[in-house]
Amino acid sequence: MIDFDRKHIWHPYTSMLDPLPAYAVESASGVRIRLTDGRELVDGMASWWCAIHGYNHPVLNAAIQDQLGRMAHVMFGGLTHAPAVALAERLIALTPRDLQHVFFSDSGSVAVEVAIKMALQYWFAAGRDTKSRLLTIRGGYHGDTFGAMAVCDPVTGMHELFRSVLPQHLFAPRPESRFGEPLSGVDADAFESLIRANHHELAAVILEPIVQGAGGMWFYSADYLRRVADLCAELDVLLILDEIATGFGRTGKMLAGEHADVSPDILCLGKAMTGGTVSLAATLTTARVATGISAGGGVLMHGPTFMGNPLATAVASASIDLLQADDWQGRVAGLEAQLADQLLPLAAHPAVLDVRVLGAIGVVQTRRPVPVAELQRHFVEQGVWIRPFNDLIYLMPPYTISSEDVSRLTRTIESALDVLEEVPVSPENR
Repeated sequence: MIDFDRKHIWHPYTSMLDPLPAYAVESASGVRIRLTDGRELVDGMASWWCAIHGYNHPVLNAAIQDQLGRMAHVMFGGLTHAPAVALAERLIALTPRDLQHVFFSDSGSVAVEVAIKMALQYWFAAGRDTKSRLLTIRGGYHGDTFGAMAVCDPVTGMHELFRSVLPQHLFAPRPESRFGEPLSGVDADAFESLIRANHHELAAVILEPIVQGAGGMWFYSADYLRRVADLCAELDVLLILDEIATGFGRTGKMLAGEHADVSPDILCLGKAMTGGTVSLAATLTTARVATGISAGGGVLMHGPTFMGNPLATAVASASIDLLQADDWQGRVAGLEAQLADQLLPLAAHPAVLDVRVLGAIGVVQTRRPVPVAELQRHFVEQGVWIRPFNDLIYLMPPYTISSEDVSRLTRTIESALDVLEEVPVSPENR
């Protein structure tokens, strides 16, 4: 199986000529991934941040099985169904009050595409065609489709290859004001000067609130986000918050925007929405935007084949109910405390540049890019699953993980720092 996979199947961000190793999985349960050779790995990634309840959860399995007995899928064009309506009700209830309209899609990248279309169509419908550009900040990541790529950081967003064919948007410097710190005048002035100089051509500002994910795992000041929202309101620029990675409790709030008490015009959700079972995303917007797009017979120009999929929407409702029934705030607060206690001392290691923790996220930033293949091998040998990238070794585990398993993950990161000191980095193993 591994040989066929290596010869014929692409994995994320890999070469077909010299791909990174892939480990064969037999099953997964709780916070453990079982490989086909019998080894079990404690998952520190929550399957790229989405399996917040762990794997093979009986409540989520039951929701899928129950819906499967009714229908796995039906087109959403001209039809509707109870699972989609029930999920929309839940999303409207847990997001800011002004967000009253829901568009379902099948991935986070597509949710961002829909958000960008909403912003553009809103201004086009208003007869303001010049408002057709976007403003964002460096260090961001919003997905791999073309609209999303255009607002990812041109370098750290992994899409520099396509720069010449992407729409050219505006990038403010990454805010250096850290989470928990007040906004610096340098950060405030840099963003304000850009938006004031260009607001007449800006359809929207798009940001990952508080936590920048795959672009660098950076946590920035809530004051910065609040200032951005105030400027958008003042200058008549829509605000899009991409909460695909941060939504559903990851930062200690249900939505990261709550740290700044910010209500966007458009909100993107995904990843953890179904508890890591089925791909699903949603884009929510206000009555102002929805009415503006729809006035005069206008329609939102998007319609995925699997939009509002019954299996996905049914299990998403079950996942949200499970989250809200549990003491998720307590679990995330406990994870934050333990990650801080066990990771922050690693800042003294000579291989480490910075350590930061927020909610159920722990990040160790190294002084040089890590040799991914070698570190991945070390992690698997130690019985954990951690997927580093660039100069970052980080944890975003399921909320259900035990303190013992968290300690196992953090101890393994500490041992990996010594491995990092011994292994040279080449383009092939980054």
